[in-house]
Amino acid sequence: MNVRAITLQEALQARKKRSGKPNPRLARTQLSVCKDEAVSGDRLTGLDSSFLHMERAGAHMHVASTIIFEGSAPSHKEFRDQIESRLHLVPRFRQKLRFVPFSQGRPVWVDDPHLNLDYHVRQTALPAPGSEEQLRNLASRIFSQQLDRSKPLWELWLVEGLDGDRFAIVGKSHHALVDGVSGVDITTVLFDLAEDPPSPAVRPPKWAPRPEPTNLDLLRDALQERTTSPREIARGVRAVLRGPRQVLRGLGATGRLLEAGMAAPSTPFNVEIGPHRRLAFVQADLDDLKRVKNKHGGTVNDVVLSTVTGALGNYLRARGHDTEGLEMRAMVPVSVRADEEHGALGNRISAMMAPLPVWCEDPVDRLRLVTETMGDLKGSGQAVGAEILTKLTDFAPPTIASQAARLQPAQRFFNLVVTNVPGPQFPLYLLGRRMEAIFPMVPLARRQALCVGIMSYDGQVDFGLVGDYDAMADLDSFGLDLEQALTEVCELVGEGQRRNGGAQRTARALTTNGTASRR
Repeated sequence: MNVRAITLQEALQARKKRSGKPNPRLARTQLSVCKDEAVSGDRLTGLDSSFLHMERAGAHMHVASTIIFEGSAPSHKEFRDQIESRLHLVPRFRQKLRFVPFSQGRPVWVDDPHLNLDYHVRQTALPAPGSEEQLRNLASRIFSQQLDRSKPLWELWLVEGLDGDRFAIVGKSHHALVDGVSGVDITTVLFDLAEDPPSPAVRPPKWAPRPEPTNLDLLRDALQERTTSPREIARGVRAVLRGPRQVLRGLGATGRLLEAGMAAPSTPFNVEIGPHRRLAFVQADLDDLKRVKNKHGGTVNDVVLSTVTGALGNYLRARGHDTEGLEMRAMVPVSVRADEEHGALGNRISAMMAPLPVWCEDPVDRLRLVTETMGDLKGSGQAVGAEILTKLTDFAPPTIASQAARLQPAQRFFNLVVTNVPGPQFPLYLLGRRMEAIFPMVPLARRQALCVGIMSYDGQVDFGLVGDYDAMADLDSFGLDLEQALTEVCELVGEGQRRNGGAQRTARALTTNGTASRR
């Protein structure tokens, strides 16, 4: 696909060039993304379509975020016009899905001839006093509603009235449209890199949607593709597994992935879920986490995983669950998006099944164990095995792929998802208002009542905790456990080396009365 959005690297370069002169590289990029005819008629990959098949029994497959900004909110017209002026940078946002009759092929992206930005860009307000608890209540209700598949699969909600002279944006897009990493690129192009940015060097082109295909067109195209499928399958398999050595390595990696996934134990987090959600937000300082990894080894992601593990253990033990010898499995998404693919929509993700030593109560030992196991996993080829499995879904008949996707979440391959997406380490702005924080909201799969989404932004790490409304009625307590685990791990570097005292609760978890009791 030739159309792409601006990458983070290009955005950072643009920010450094503060003069009003247009950046030639960005101008060339904008010219390229204006030509969105190449994205019309794109068929979903097997991985993208699997997110549609998994959307059932209370499991919504859209990703979202709650973004807090400083200053008074812009008007709805200003916000809508701002989005409209950038929409050519993400042409997929002007498209909807068309499904092939009789399930004879995967769905296709087509231009929406009835695109109405007033439907997708919405406005609402919090009642007084406009607390962050009220914001989370609103965001959880928005997150709990399934997107309309007859329209482009995204929404942006402008939320006025947040206390402290702030406002928020709650945005959600279907997982079939975007993964976490390309979502960061979209955030970069939809928002500004300076408080007072220069006028765009290129005016957005006037968009004219292509004619929408009929059901007969869709069926004919799918059947035509099927006639060439043997050749396409052979070519795809050769691309994935070139040569006998790669075949053996690929099969071994796939086997290790499945073996790791089968080992997930039974936990209180793995129960049937409904359609409604609870949210909690936690914040930490990125420099504190870097100091911990510099002193004790590993990576920032290892430090994050060890703190989540500590929170899980404290949460379970406080409720009388025996954690001796308990090793939970976290599905950790891994981006396999190449540098030249940044900004291209769709999913380019793989996964690793990370063992979480919930039994270990010592933060230093726990970090060491997580660092060792994650290092072993990276060398084991689990991510390679997961990528092979997802690529093979491209070659499966749509009806079989659909049934497999619906069956997979019912199996206990993992206990929860922990996803850590690196965000821009510089301020972003919307119409002159600085972005204060961005909290990711990751979908729950069937029998997965808890998910931990993490995004770093401008020197801080924002945790978005998503829980099933009934199964995780005490999500606020888990948020406090995560805060305690973050504070505990930050104390490992010593009081004199910490910048601001470690973890900080930006808000209490979503509860009826806004209180959260410490145990």
